[in-house]
Amino acid sequence: MTEPLIPPLATSIGVSPSAPGDFWALLPCAGTGSRAVAADAPAAHAGLPKQYQPVAGQPMVLHTLAAFAGVARLRGTLVAVAPGDHFLDAYANPSFFTVDCGGPTRADTVLGGLRALQERGARELDWVLVHDAARCLVTPEQIDALIDACAHDGVGGLLAHKLADTLKTASAGPGGIRVASTVDRADKWLAQTPQMFRIGPLRKALEHVGPVVTDEASAMEAMGLHPRLVPGSALNFKVTYPEDFALAQAVLAQRGHGATLERFGGARGQAGTASGKIF
Repeated sequence: MTEPLIPPLATSIGVSPSAPGDFWALLPCAGTGSRAVAADAPAAHAGLPKQYQPVAGQPMVLHTLAAFAGVARLRGTLVAVAPGDHFLDAYANPSFFTVDCGGPTRADTVLGGLRALQERGARELDWVLVHDAARCLVTPEQIDALIDACAHDGVGGLLAHKLADTLKTASAGPGGIRVASTVDRADKWLAQTPQMFRIGPLRKALEHVGPVVTDEASAMEAMGLHPRLVPGSALNFKVTYPEDFALAQAVLAQRGHGATLERFGGARGQAGTASGKIF
């Protein structure tokens, strides 16, 4: 049996791939994501950040949080919001807590969240599952599958979906955008979240690489590491465009979205304020 790869960052803080660690979740939730507003959204919702837009009768992020609340192994779920954002105060629940550590980029927000977790007692060898607030269709089963696959991995990993469509590169010219080439899709995957790594190595990677990285796996890759790919689902997509709301609504309606209603259905709140993109 092949020994798991020991990442240099983990080694530098004395973390063995087999070292036990607790599991935490972190949702970057510190911006507006103005591209995604449902086409039929009432005017009252037009100024809401994307993660707070209603989907199936509840703010989108509550569906996301309901999935994490269904994972018994998590010590806690931190929602990293922008300073001055009090939207989730009206939906207080013991399954999550908010910290106003949001920054100008996703990497800044995640880094602030990691530091906040450590201030609350999380250790460098503990695991953190970073998840997009706007991937509201993730399920507890998918989150548990990621934990099972990565808990004894030397690096960590992420949910991903193997590319099914033919992939093209493009070139732009006087005649418009045209196909430049067809790319072999055999080894291509769409990165999803959660992305699961040890807190200490991930914090060091983000501090080293800086705010330019768009996901946690990229920061780890920049350190010469190779995160594990764990098959996810095509339904674990990031709500980005207006038409995505209709699909998310249909999926949640088909599932019954009972967990969300049970945990958060009785609360109603007003929007807090935030700025920037969804981080």
